[in-house]
Amino acid sequence: QVRLVESGGGSVQPGGSLRLSCVAHVDTHMRRCMAWFRQGSGQEREGVVAIDTIRGTTYYADSVKGRFTVSQEKAQNTVFLRMNQLQNADTDTYYCAAVVDLYGCDGGPWARAAQYNYWGQGIRVTVSS
Repeated sequence: QVRLVESGGGSVQPGGSLRLSCVAHVDTHMRRCMAWFRQGSGQEREGVVAIDTIRGTTYYADSVKGRFTVSQEKAQNTVFLRMNQLQNADTDTYYCAAVVDLYGCDGGPWARAAQYNYWGQGIRVTVSS
């Protein structure tokens, strides 16, 4: 069983920064792919970043490359999303997601929401002047 707990959202002005955290409460050491998705009202969930927690390989959507950074603290089972140069278009609800199996992020397209079988409750990020 895996439980994901997100924190760190809030409101920021354009050009500002935020850091999101996702703690994975997990009772297995199988390979994991952990990702951040975001979703606006009436829209599909968009893959933002992902990290293979065993190999450390990272993945980024084109829209956030150079601005967002995903990292992890293995000892704390925590994945971070550092968001810099935030834009109004980054306003969304952000979700932490995980797939726990033998393949990690190699099991399929990392940005496809259907790949993930565990989800956090979502956290709001608002970018506004």
